[in-house]
Amino acid sequence: MIAEDTRRAGQLLSHLEIRKPLLSFHEHNEERRLDELIRRLHAGEKMALVTDAGTPSVSDPGFRLVRACIAAQIGYTVLPGPSAVLTALAGSGFPPVPFTFGGFLPSSGSGRRSELRKAAAIGMTSIYFESPHRLVGCLEDLEKIAPNARLCVARELTKIHEEYRQGSSVDLAAHYRTHPPRGEITLLIDPLSNDLEEKRSHSEKTPIPRNFA
Repeated sequence: MIAEDTRRAGQLLSHLEIRKPLLSFHEHNEERRLDELIRRLHAGEKMALVTDAGTPSVSDPGFRLVRACIAAQIGYTVLPGPSAVLTALAGSGFPPVPFTFGGFLPSSGSGRRSELRKAAAIGMTSIYFESPHRLVGCLEDLEKIAPNARLCVARELTKIHEEYRQGSSVDLAAHYRTHPPRGEITLLIDPLSNDLEEKRSHSEKTPIPRNFA
């Protein structure tokens, strides 16, 4: 079995009473590990790839392995698992079709602002991953770039402290300045929602945290 984090995968396998050898496969060794994996697959071994907290290939390891299997004419199958992108889209209340997914936002201020300007102008729901340590800075950028856009911060999806918080960039930035976010964050931007949101009542616009503890 191939795992992004062998420690976490080991805990899961132990819980399921599955005993299989684990081989690490992550962003730091993915490229150099490919030849070994393809060689073993050609020899008849069967392998399963388990990623840490997401769907393989979607901002997680897996893309290079699938591409290598295609090039080597090795058969494979995909079992869909939890995807923060689609889960956040469904829970945000934003228009689901069309949408665009941009992966992790650039860590630099100028690169992030450039990407956010594209999201504000594209005319559809945009979805990004963001670090909790950079979220407030990102929201402050959006205050200047797209002050009327409706935003949703989806945090720790499918986990104990899951939360969906909708609002303007001003409201969300103010909240997270005093409530520093933790965990994995998915940010959704709906640049066309302002006219609709102005018609909604104040109670409907109040962020609703969802905690399934």
